[in-house]
Amino acid sequence: MDKHLVVSDHAKVVLDKEMDLKHYKNSDIGASIASGSYGADIMMITPCSMNTLAKIACGIADDLITRAASVMIKENKTLLLAPREMPFSAIALENMLKLSRLGVIIAPPVAAYYAETKSIDEMENFFIGKWFDLVNIEHNLYKRWSSE
Repeated sequence: MDKHLVVSDHAKVVLDKEMDLKHYKNSDIGASIASGSYGADIMMITPCSMNTLAKIACGIADDLITRAASVMIKENKTLLLAPREMPFSAIALENMLKLSRLGVIIAPPVAAYYAETKSIDEMENFFIGKWFDLVNIEHNLYKRWSSE
């Protein structure tokens, strides 16, 4: 499975040092992933700012992230947004509802205390695992519920 990444300028500095992953400048709206003919199946925006969420909800595609998200919606492909700010304003909730009705998965990183995580890393693995579950990516990032 091909993986592509769009990041902010600040995150790029970290990624260049820590990951071996194809990534694009957010200003590169001509990148292949911004075209419906490219054929991406899944897009996850984690975390997703309220600004980005609002732009997507209103059809504003002024950078690569919002353009690619617009294409995912247009092509009826899987788009997952993980809103990061709390509490949610009424405007943000309306934007999330609008996107949810369009089939966008809204999945903020909500702490699940039943997961009995013992560290920040375990909590992050739980969030990522839940997001992967929602887009059908196999993983073993957290312990699944068992009645035993």
